[in-house]
Amino acid sequence: MKIELIDVDGHNFPNLALMKLSAYHKMNGDKVNWYSPLNYSLNKKADIIYMSKVFTFTKDYEYPLYAEKIVKGGTGYKIYEDLPEEIENTFPDYSIYPQYDFAIGFLTRGCIRSCPWCVVPKKEGYIKSAATWQKTKRQDSNKIIFLDNNVLACNHGIAQIEELGYQNIHIDFNQGLDARLITKDIAKLLSKCKWIEYIRLACDTSEMLPIIEQAVSYMKEAGIAKSRFWAYSLIQDVEEAHQRILKLNEMGVKPFAQPYRDYEGGEPTQEQKDLARWCNNKIIFNSCKFEDYKPRKL
Repeated sequence: MKIELIDVDGHNFPNLALMKLSAYHKMNGDKVNWYSPLNYSLNKKADIIYMSKVFTFTKDYEYPLYAEKIVKGGTGYKIYEDLPEEIENTFPDYSIYPQYDFAIGFLTRGCIRSCPWCVVPKKEGYIKSAATWQKTKRQDSNKIIFLDNNVLACNHGIAQIEELGYQNIHIDFNQGLDARLITKDIAKLLSKCKWIEYIRLACDTSEMLPIIEQAVSYMKEAGIAKSRFWAYSLIQDVEEAHQRILKLNEMGVKPFAQPYRDYEGGEPTQEQKDLARWCNNKIIFNSCKFEDYKPRKL
């Protein structure tokens, strides 16, 4: 069969589902390529086109599609079904994203929280083990970016982190760690790990600030460098988020602002966008106050 893939969000990060689909079809003797709109004009019809969309706010694919069958998936399409088990258990085909030198995957799926802005409980359910780091690692790389939503809420996840502390593997939990679960013992485990860059936390409400401060204190005490601390900051109420960002910065945590978007893909307000740009561009952030940021005076 002729299989073609569309990463609707672009190629800014490897799409795990598409890599698994590619690997599965190649193992079954199928030809796999990225889809090109030229196929439509050249009358080159695929047997199946797989389209994956992660974010609701990403524009859908705008070019003509030419295939016997089109299969869409991903949170961006509000499709929460898992891949078939035989595909889910297939090791990803990293050759379709040659620009990236790290592995990606999950140690755990799901979460114990029910944050109103988060789709994870609906998509993945309650926390459960998913895989081991050994099954996630690429043979040609010592870097792994884990996509877990709350790895510290699962004993399996904590055990995997403990094992990783003894390996020559650099890691990142790019969805963030739950600061409410960082005890002194957990901080010691984290201190033994080799980090690609940051230890990511999440501070989406002001109520999280003292919790973040305590977690950071434990991690500093365990010997983790101040430069490692980084936190997602959801922007809903702009003034509240602004003050939260300032307080994170004061405690030595790099804030990364994310304007709130609903599941319909609605646009954030201009003020939310301004705050995010001011916060996330560190040259701007370190050179002026938000009140003096020029776009706010247009």
